[in-house]
Amino acid sequence: MIRILLADDHTLVRQGLRRILEERPEWQVVAESCDGRDAVRQALALEPDIAILDIGMPELNGIEAARQITRRLPSVRILILSMHADEVHITRAVQAGACGYLLKDSADVDLVKAVTAAAQGKSFFSPAAATVMLDDYRRSLTARGVGDRYETLSEREREIFQLIAE
Repeated sequence: MIRILLADDHTLVRQGLRRILEERPEWQVVAESCDGRDAVRQALALEPDIAILDIGMPELNGIEAARQITRRLPSVRILILSMHADEVHITRAVQAGACGYLLKDSADVDLVKAVTAAAQGKSFFSPAAATVMLDDYRRSLTARGVGDRYETLSEREREIFQLIAE
C-alpha cells in the first residue's frame, strides 16, 4: 500500500486529485492539507510514502514544506504541483528535495505516472518542466565551456577510440 499526503489550498483541486489517486486500490490518501504548515505537521505524524504539495500554499509554501519534510523525513518522496513552468521554481523545488514536478495543467495526465515513478524511487517531471530543465542544463554547459570531448578528436583518433571500445 502506497500512503499519500495531499496538500493544496484549493478544495476542488484536492478532491479531484484524490479521486484520481484513489482509483488505484494500492494507493491510499492518508491525509489532506490546505496549507504548508499543516502538511509538514501531518507528514511528521503519519510518515507517508509520498507527499504531493502545491507550490503556492498559505502559511508555508510547498517548497519550504518540502524542505522541512525532507530534512526530518528523508524517506518521504516529494512531488511538487505547480502552475509555474520556469527554471527558478523547478530548481528551487529540486533543491528542496522534490523528486518530481508536475504542472497543474497536465496533472490529470501526469499524476499517476508521477506517483508510480516516486513509489519506485524514480523522478518524474511534466514534459514542459523537463524541457525547461534540459534547456537550463544546456545553457549551463555552454556557459562553463563544457563540450563533447569526443567531437574534439580527429577522425583517425575517433576511429582508434572505437577500435579500443570494440
